[in-house]
Amino acid sequence: MVLPMSLLRTAQNQPMMVELKNGETYSGVLASCDGFMNLHMRDIVCTSRDGERFWKIPECYVRGNSIKYLRLPDEVIDMVKDEPQSRKEIRQQFKARGRGRGGKGEGRGRGRGGQSAGPGEKRAGGGGDKAGKKARG
Repeated sequence: MVLPMSLLRTAQNQPMMVELKNGETYSGVLASCDGFMNLHMRDIVCTSRDGERFWKIPECYVRGNSIKYLRLPDEVIDMVKDEPQSRKEIRQQFKARGRGRGGKGEGRGRGRGGQSAGPGEKRAGGGGDKAGKKARG
């Protein structure tokens, strides 16, 4: 299974044809894409919906939600197969990395620090109650 965004990322700097919902087609080279499937293309030939008019455009931006379909060379699909195949594999890669600072839940939050002090012991870090300040000072 090939995920659409990995297919588009792999298709960068490759020729492609985009048909929009309004019927126009754009044939050119994909320069870049983003997470909303917006495309930045170069060296485009735009064809009108009736197929009678053509325009040569040096570069254009295609909004992702106006795309009906994309046509890519078969070689691009073969290049994508080298990437992780499924979401499960991707999740397993991230699980193997670890979770940042500390371990087993240590160091989370901004608590008052350490364990609670027993009777007669001073609490590390002071505290914030007014009664304690009056007694000290």
